[in-house]
Amino acid sequence: METVVKIRSNLADKIMQGLGLALMVGVSLYLIIGWSSFPDKVPMHYGAAGEIDRWGGKGEILFLVVLWWIMYLVISAVERFPQIWNTGVKVTAANQARVYRTLKYMVVSLKLIVTADFAYMIVNITLCRPLGGWFTPVFLVLVFGDMAFWIIRLVRGRELSLIHI
Repeated sequence: METVVKIRSNLADKIMQGLGLALMVGVSLYLIIGWSSFPDKVPMHYGAAGEIDRWGGKGEILFLVVLWWIMYLVISAVERFPQIWNTGVKVTAANQARVYRTLKYMVVSLKLIVTADFAYMIVNITLCRPLGGWFTPVFLVLVFGDMAFWIIRLVRGRELSLIHI
Protein backbone atom coordinates (compact mmCIF):
# COMPACT_ATOMS: atom_id res chain seq x y z
CA MET A 1 0.00 0.00 0.00
CA GLU A 2 1.34 3.41 -0.98
CA THR A 3 2.05 5.96 1.73
CA VAL A 4 -0.09 9.09 1.70
CA VAL A 5 2.18 12.09 1.31
CA LYS A 6 1.24 15.50 2.69
CA ILE A 7 3.10 18.53 1.40
CA ARG A 8 2.31 21.46 3.65
CA SER A 9 1.51 24.78 2.07
CA ASN A 10 4.14 27.44 2.69
CA LEU A 11 3.95 31.22 2.35
CA ALA A 12 4.56 31.18 -1.42
CA ASP A 13 1.77 28.61 -1.89
CA LYS A 14 -0.60 30.62 0.29
CA ILE A 15 0.09 33.85 -1.62
CA MET A 16 -0.50 32.19 -5.00
CA GLN A 17 -3.62 30.41 -3.71
CA GLY A 18 -4.95 33.67 -2.24
CA LEU A 19 -4.37 35.60 -5.47
CA GLY A 20 -6.06 32.90 -7.53
CA LEU A 21 -9.06 32.68 -5.24
CA ALA A 22 -9.33 36.49 -5.09
CA LEU A 23 -9.43 36.59 -8.91
CA MET A 24 -12.11 33.91 -9.05
CA VAL A 25 -14.31 35.49 -6.40
CA GLY A 26 -13.72 39.01 -7.76
CA VAL A 27 -14.65 38.11 -11.33
CA SER A 28 -17.65 36.09 -10.15
CA LEU A 29 -18.89 39.09 -8.13
CA TYR A 30 -18.20 41.36 -11.11
CA LEU A 31 -20.43 39.11 -13.24
CA ILE A 32 -23.22 38.96 -10.65
CA ILE A 33 -23.23 42.71 -10.02
CA GLY A 34 -22.80 43.76 -13.65
CA TRP A 35 -24.86 41.06 -15.39
CA SER A 36 -27.75 43.34 -16.41
CA SER A 37 -25.35 45.88 -17.92
CA PHE A 38 -23.55 43.40 -20.21
CA PRO A 39 -24.67 43.30 -23.85
CA ASP A 40 -26.81 40.36 -24.98
CA LYS A 41 -24.28 39.49 -27.71
CA VAL A 42 -20.68 39.00 -26.54
CA PRO A 43 -17.48 37.60 -28.05
CA MET A 44 -17.20 33.89 -27.28
CA HIS A 45 -14.10 32.88 -29.22
CA TYR A 46 -10.87 34.57 -30.11
CA GLY A 47 -8.39 33.65 -32.84
CA ALA A 48 -4.66 33.22 -32.23
CA ALA A 49 -4.14 36.94 -32.88
CA GLY A 50 -6.62 37.82 -30.13
CA GLU A 51 -9.31 39.02 -32.54
CA ILE A 52 -12.94 38.11 -32.00
CA ASP A 53 -14.03 35.36 -34.40
CA ARG A 54 -17.32 34.18 -32.83
CA TRP A 55 -20.11 35.95 -31.02
CA GLY A 56 -22.69 34.36 -28.73
CA GLY A 57 -25.31 35.12 -26.14
CA LYS A 58 -24.16 36.40 -22.77
CA GLY A 59 -25.57 33.25 -21.18
CA GLU A 60 -22.56 31.40 -22.64
CA ILE A 61 -20.41 33.27 -20.12
CA LEU A 62 -22.05 31.16 -17.40
CA PHE A 63 -20.77 27.96 -19.03
CA LEU A 64 -17.27 29.43 -19.13
CA VAL A 65 -17.43 30.46 -15.45
CA VAL A 66 -18.75 27.05 -14.34
CA LEU A 67 -15.99 25.36 -16.35
CA TRP A 68 -13.44 27.73 -14.73
CA TRP A 69 -14.61 26.91 -11.19
CA ILE A 70 -14.69 23.15 -11.90
CA MET A 71 -11.16 23.29 -13.33
CA TYR A 72 -9.95 25.27 -10.31
CA LEU A 73 -11.52 22.84 -7.84
CA VAL A 74 -10.22 19.74 -9.67
CA ILE A 75 -6.68 21.15 -9.77
CA SER A 76 -6.99 22.04 -6.08
CA ALA A 77 -8.04 18.46 -5.29
CA VAL A 78 -5.25 16.91 -7.38
CA GLU A 79 -2.76 19.24 -5.71
CA ARG A 80 -3.50 17.54 -2.36
CA PHE A 81 -2.44 14.06 -3.55
CA PRO A 82 1.16 14.23 -4.82
CA GLN A 83 1.46 10.44 -4.85
CA ILE A 84 -0.82 10.36 -7.94
CA TRP A 85 1.30 12.86 -9.89
CA ASN A 86 3.47 11.77 -12.77
CA THR A 87 6.76 13.12 -11.42
CA GLY A 88 9.04 12.43 -14.38
CA VAL A 89 11.77 11.30 -11.95
CA LYS A 90 12.14 8.28 -9.69
CA VAL A 91 10.74 9.14 -6.26
CA THR A 92 12.73 7.68 -3.39
CA ALA A 93 12.56 8.12 0.36
CA ALA A 94 15.59 10.45 0.06
CA ASN A 95 14.15 12.77 -2.60
CA GLN A 96 10.39 12.45 -1.97
CA ALA A 97 9.94 15.71 -0.07
CA ARG A 98 11.99 17.72 -2.60
CA VAL A 99 10.27 16.18 -5.64
CA TYR A 100 6.76 16.72 -4.31
CA ARG A 101 7.56 20.23 -3.03
CA THR A 102 8.89 21.20 -6.49
CA LEU A 103 5.85 19.76 -8.22
CA LYS A 104 3.50 21.47 -5.79
CA TYR A 105 5.10 24.80 -6.69
CA MET A 106 4.54 23.98 -10.36
CA VAL A 107 0.88 22.99 -9.88
CA VAL A 108 0.08 26.02 -7.71
CA SER A 109 1.83 28.50 -10.03
CA LEU A 110 0.20 27.02 -13.14
CA LYS A 111 -3.19 27.20 -11.43
CA LEU A 112 -2.61 30.91 -10.78
CA ILE A 113 -1.52 31.54 -14.39
CA VAL A 114 -4.58 29.75 -15.82
CA THR A 115 -6.88 31.50 -13.32
CA ALA A 116 -5.49 34.91 -14.32
CA ASP A 117 -5.93 33.95 -17.99
CA PHE A 118 -9.60 33.06 -17.49
CA ALA A 119 -10.20 36.22 -15.45
CA TYR A 120 -8.72 38.40 -18.17
CA MET A 121 -10.72 36.65 -20.91
CA ILE A 122 -14.02 36.83 -19.02
CA VAL A 123 -13.66 40.55 -18.32
CA ASN A 124 -12.77 41.17 -21.98
CA ILE A 125 -15.79 39.14 -23.07
CA THR A 126 -18.14 41.27 -20.97
CA LEU A 127 -16.56 44.44 -22.37
CA CYS A 128 -16.71 43.07 -25.95
CA ARG A 129 -13.00 43.74 -26.46
CA PRO A 130 -10.44 41.77 -28.45
CA LEU A 131 -7.64 40.18 -26.43
CA GLY A 132 -4.84 41.69 -28.48
CA GLY A 133 -2.11 40.02 -30.50
CA TRP A 134 0.16 39.79 -27.46
CA PHE A 135 -2.24 37.63 -25.43
CA THR A 136 -1.62 34.16 -26.91
CA PRO A 137 2.19 34.36 -27.02
CA VAL A 138 2.40 35.81 -23.50
CA PHE A 139 0.06 33.13 -22.14
CA LEU A 140 2.05 30.35 -23.84
CA VAL A 141 5.38 31.74 -22.61
CA LEU A 142 4.03 31.97 -19.06
CA VAL A 143 2.62 28.44 -19.05
CA PHE A 144 5.50 26.67 -20.79
CA GLY A 145 8.15 28.86 -19.16
CA ASP A 146 6.75 28.09 -15.72
CA MET A 147 6.60 24.36 -16.46
CA ALA A 148 10.13 24.35 -17.91
CA PHE A 149 11.49 26.19 -14.87
CA TRP A 150 10.05 23.68 -12.39
CA ILE A 151 10.85 20.61 -14.50
CA ILE A 152 14.47 21.72 -14.87
CA ARG A 153 14.68 22.23 -11.09
CA LEU A 154 13.12 18.83 -10.57
CA VAL A 155 15.46 16.98 -12.93
CA ARG A 156 18.58 18.76 -11.68
CA GLY A 157 17.61 18.00 -8.10
CA ARG A 158 18.35 21.50 -6.83
CA GLU A 159 17.02 22.54 -3.47
CA LEU A 160 14.36 25.22 -3.55
CA SER A 161 15.18 28.60 -2.13
CA LEU A 162 11.60 29.84 -1.82
CA ILE A 163 10.13 30.72 1.55
CA HIS A 164 9.34 27.63 3.68
CA ILE A 165 6.97 27.75 6.62
